[in-house]
Amino acid sequence: MLSHHHVAWRYMEGERAFARAKRRRWRRAGPLDVVDHRAMVGRGVVHGVREIPLAAIVGTFDPGRARLFDRAFGPVERTRRRWLSVWVAEHLPPISVVKVGEHYALLDGHHRVSVAIARGQDTIPAIVS
Repeated sequence: MLSHHHVAWRYMEGERAFARAKRRRWRRAGPLDVVDHRAMVGRGVVHGVREIPLAAIVGTFDPGRARLFDRAFGPVERTRRRWLSVWVAEHLPPISVVKVGEHYALLDGHHRVSVAIARGQDTIPAIVS
């Protein structure tokens, strides 16, 4: 279990990272792409949890989430509370994605992807369908 001091430090660190990610957002063009739900036809087979490259995640099936992140998963201000809770968390479940060609579209895990990118990770655990 983390001490109160450690959590407070991680929270402050997360605030700085959120501000950086949000500033970078305005330098990028375009919102996160929304993938047509028809790409899921014939899907549903789960291929298990594996590490996937963050750079291969190029869209979402959720139009509401597409408005919260740009194409590089830079967040908008109203995501701050949730984004910081993900930043501070020690253990997070894998994200859920659907393989679309050579790329992936998100079903669940938008904040986790944004935080992983802000932390400089190259990969993230994902349940791939």
